[in-house]
Amino acid sequence: MTNDILHQIALTQVIGIGAVQAKQLIDHFGDANSIFKASKKTLSSIEGIGEVRAKAIKDFDDFKSAEAEINFCHKHHINPLFLKDIDYPQRLLHCYDAPTVLYYRGNANLNNTKIVSIIGTRSNSDYGKQITEQIIEALQPLNVLIISGLAFGIDAIAHKSAVQNNLSTVGVLAHGLDTIYPAQHKSLAKDILLNGGLLTEFPKSTKPDKHNFPRRNRIVAGMADCTIVIETQAKGGSMITAELAYNYNRDLFAVPGKITDTKSSGCLKLIQQNKAAIFTDVNHLIETMGWETKAPKPKKQRELFVALTQDEQTIVNILTAKELVGIDDIYPQSGLSSSSVAAAMLGLELQGLIICLPGKMYKLA
Repeated sequence: MTNDILHQIALTQVIGIGAVQAKQLIDHFGDANSIFKASKKTLSSIEGIGEVRAKAIKDFDDFKSAEAEINFCHKHHINPLFLKDIDYPQRLLHCYDAPTVLYYRGNANLNNTKIVSIIGTRSNSDYGKQITEQIIEALQPLNVLIISGLAFGIDAIAHKSAVQNNLSTVGVLAHGLDTIYPAQHKSLAKDILLNGGLLTEFPKSTKPDKHNFPRRNRIVAGMADCTIVIETQAKGGSMITAELAYNYNRDLFAVPGKITDTKSSGCLKLIQQNKAAIFTDVNHLIETMGWETKAPKPKKQRELFVALTQDEQTIVNILTAKELVGIDDIYPQSGLSSSSVAAAMLGLELQGLIICLPGKMYKLA
């Protein structure tokens, strides 16, 4: 047990400090330890915190609860992921309400190069089941990580199909990892753990209460490069997830159905509102996402024939150190102004030296 983990988990237990406020505090102080050490005056001066929340932080003394959570994690091989950790799902960092701590049990790479969320109704049709299975089978050669919510219906079909096709799959839960809901999916959860994982932001003993599911849904939407809605009515959990994916600037696809079928009414609504692209086949998705398999090209000797500005070279150095970097990480690492970064990025794109990927992620060409 480290002091860092103790304070990271404790921060999630302070009354009045949600994911948004925690992110503001972490951005300001850099780590959880420093937040608890800061004075009330310093805390209250931070935008969005104020005196009431500052007092709640200074008055917090229930570190035994955080210790109990850590002991539970150790006992059950659960990995607490703080949003500054390298194994934390990096795509979530581009969401303003990214969870402060995630509890993860599994072996799948939460930062897989290709991640797809598949969602839909709990009362699917045979058509929905068939389409879900066909999509996952077609995605198998791409080594995609499949995300869903372990619910009845489309979620369960997506997880089962991923397991059958030897694709990693992660179930995102709306409760603690000391239970499985629905209970009928305990066997499925065991299969998922063999080649995937279970993920939640909720500590042990958290029940699957109704208000937890929208919070769960934002993780399903934010972790993925794209979300596919198979079947859904015009209202419900899948529509909440779809709206979150749209607002997070993720690619969104919806499978069309009969206009008389209520199970497809939500999909048709998303398409009608131009929020989701019509899903016709996996090849269209692959093309849209830029996931085509191409013959490798010899790497260019950039330094031999490209004259870069100092700002452009700074960006190239950042992208050289890491294969994939988000725009929100480039700004602080570069030390440049936002306008300088934008100008340098544009220049590098025009020279064909960098590639922009979904989710405002960048890599060297």
